[in-house]
Amino acid sequence: MTAQIEITDVQKHYGNFHALRDITLSIPKGQFVALVGPSGCGKSTLLRSIAGLETISGGTMRIAGEVVNDMPPRKRDLAMVFQSYALYPHMNVRDNLTYALRLKRVPKSERYAKADEVAKVIGLEALLDRYPRELSGGQRQRVAMGRAIIREPKAFLFDEPLSNLDAALRVKMRKEVRALHDRIGATSVYVTHDQIEAMTMADHVVVLRAGVIEQQGAPLYLYERPANQFVAGFIGSPAMNFVPAFTGADGRSVTLEMTTQACLPIDLQVASDRPVTVGLRPEHLEICAPDTDGAFPVTIGAIERTGSSCYLFSEEAPEIIIVTDGATPVKQGEVIGLRIRPERVHLFDRESTLSLRG
Repeated sequence: MTAQIEITDVQKHYGNFHALRDITLSIPKGQFVALVGPSGCGKSTLLRSIAGLETISGGTMRIAGEVVNDMPPRKRDLAMVFQSYALYPHMNVRDNLTYALRLKRVPKSERYAKADEVAKVIGLEALLDRYPRELSGGQRQRVAMGRAIIREPKAFLFDEPLSNLDAALRVKMRKEVRALHDRIGATSVYVTHDQIEAMTMADHVVVLRAGVIEQQGAPLYLYERPANQFVAGFIGSPAMNFVPAFTGADGRSVTLEMTTQACLPIDLQVASDRPVTVGLRPEHLEICAPDTDGAFPVTIGAIERTGSSCYLFSEEAPEIIIVTDGATPVKQGEVIGLRIRPERVHLFDRESTLSLRG
């Protein structure tokens, strides 16, 4: 598959601060890629470097096969959608959509014909004569996306475009953004701090930390096979539980430090008596009687019921979160047993934090 954006060993320095380190990433034409990570990880710097708004300090960046290291933003033929809509308040939707074409001196009749086409794609054909102040937040964001679409760029760059919207509208808009991507066959690079957005929207997720790509791949692959403890804790909601443990003498079980009452079986062979960190996803833990074979006991310290789901928090340290059915009859202070299928247990070397699954 042809790479629309190809990044090789890219570096970015701000004085003595190394913001991007050895970034290598290939984005095929038509793929939706999400850049995700905590604040300060370098995801926005990488996006701005692709756009040409930041000058890279080393490495090579290609767009549609052409090296663009020294190419100004306007010549890269990329469209950027920002967190703020940046619409012109004195222009109606039609004129906001066609502003870039107007700068290129495209005839008015041709501009407006394109506006009609794009308005149908984004579902705003009845609102072309309205002004930004007469639109909802979601409609304004659609105009911002339409203004990018009308240029027919080589790729779309999204910089946390949904972060100003309320929770319900964000859910709706992330479906719309993905549907729009599929409809026009675009190449999209999407920056977000919200791993749920990344998991639900992207074909390929890139997890960054401190300017380094920790892992990249299909969303479910990152969820099921995290390369290290950081990725394991970042991907998934609620976050994975981490418990110190030692591998058993047989190399096929682990004993949690918080309790020596039970050994959890694991489905891989590891060295015996090795200090490890066990990763347990809240949604994979099963409630059972405390004395069940292969289970370990915890005391329920707090309960949050959301209707369809129930979040249980253990009293012990480290705190363990369990996600179960909303109707689960558990009380605060009750001692329950927890078990998990061997293939669902994640193991990380305690010192390097790397996954022992390879």
